[in-house]
Amino acid sequence: MKNYQYFLFDLDGTVTDPGEGITNSVMYALQKFGIHERDRRKLYRFIGPPLADSFREFYGFSADEAKKGIRFYREYYSKKGIFENKLYPGIEDVLKRMKEDGKTLVLATSKPEFFAGQILEYFHLDSYFTFVAGATMDENRVKKGDVIAYALEQCSITDKRKALMIGDRKHDIQGAKENGLDSMGVLYGYGSREELETAGADYLAETVEDIYGSV
Repeated sequence: MKNYQYFLFDLDGTVTDPGEGITNSVMYALQKFGIHERDRRKLYRFIGPPLADSFREFYGFSADEAKKGIRFYREYYSKKGIFENKLYPGIEDVLKRMKEDGKTLVLATSKPEFFAGQILEYFHLDSYFTFVAGATMDENRVKKGDVIAYALEQCSITDKRKALMIGDRKHDIQGAKENGLDSMGVLYGYGSREELETAGADYLAETVEDIYGSV
């Protein structure tokens, strides 16, 4: 295996399991439009992609409706949903071991940077990460490829052969490809094996422990 130095981690579905908080926030937003979604499993598809894309794709929202949906979503998420979240068992041990081995860890998430930083602090993971790259609140930087490009630039990572993107959805894999990075898909998150293989992940991790053991 290549000797990677830089590890870019997705947040939702990779470091933390945000299922309860995100789906509660989406339910809250949909109710503002008179949509009462009771099947939480249908809303898991909101975990990973940019919110505006999900509102448009899954509920046929216009661009303006999607913006309103995001505003309503954040009303709930910023106060409560952000903390309806949990760490994947073993992830802190993996991050700690990587850090002790001298690896550079960077967060690369489509979640707004402000919220991502709060989550890392809440779970006491902020000391493991050199930099937090996320979306802007105005949605100008939200696509995973743009977030990864921003992370690479801010961390002065020029040798892309030494960087690996780790995430649970196709957007992580596609974003890595757009930036010339290798990628790893994790199978314990919200993306399926088929989704990650079709997207072209270079590696697959069955468990949290496989992340570092396989590279």
